Amino acid sequence: MKKIVLSLLLLMAVGFSANAQRYCIIDSKYILDRMVDYKDAQTRLDQMSKTWQTEIDTRMQEVDRMYKSYEAERAMLSDDMRKKREDEIMQKEKVAKDLQKQRFGYEGDLFKERQKLVKPIQDKVYNAVQKFAQTKSYDAVLDKAGGVTLFYADPKLDKSEDVLKLLGINK
Repeated sequence: MKKIVLSLLLLMAVGFSANAQRYCIIDSKYILDRMVDYKDAQTRLDQMSKTWQTEIDTRMQEVDRMYKSYEAERAMLSDDMRKKREDEIMQKEKVAKDLQKQRFGYEGDLFKERQKLVKPIQDKVYNAVQKFAQTKSYDAVLDKAGGVTLFYADPKLDKSEDVLKLLGINK
């Protein structure tokens, strides 16, 4: 990990030295962890998640009880009764899994709540970093939280359009 970070910083130093760009490093996790709003949002999300998981666990336990009961009585049931009980169990299991997907799936309730509660705080941090970078004349800001990533870069450093022209692709 240290070799990657060191290599990245060395590469950036070589690349930036030609035009004397300035950069700095921040730790967004450190910043967020010290924000009361963020902690409150995380606590609220954790509570929602725990409540929803308990609800899903309860439903899955019910499915398990129904299945065990069915297994114990299966030999005594007619074919029609077996089919009916199997369908009931599968239906209950489907409802529980659908609820799990609704709560925790991609773009589910937890995702939406996170967007509602945490995204404004992250945007606030991003705007502060951008303002700081512009005020202090930093061309790029790297974020060391979760590995080194580019957090902010002066738009004049973006050479994407030049690469598109080189490739013969126009807007």
